[in-house]
Amino acid sequence: MENNMSSEMIQVETSISDEMLAELFLSQVMRDFKKGKILEEIDQCLKSKDKETFLRLTDKLKSVF
Repeated sequence: MENNMSSEMIQVETSISDEMLAELFLSQVMRDFKKGKILEEIDQCLKSKDKETFLRLTDKLKSVF
């Protein structure tokens, strides 16, 4: 019985670790996606010489990190 209990605890710990890893992965993917979109918008601002939007987006980019 004690061995079974230990096995169940290992499974729970593994499950929690897997869940945390998945959350970290998704968080990083979302951050990378947001960063990419902001960088695309910044590129457009540079092309159109829109300084005000450029400054706003660069501040927004800093907050993504």
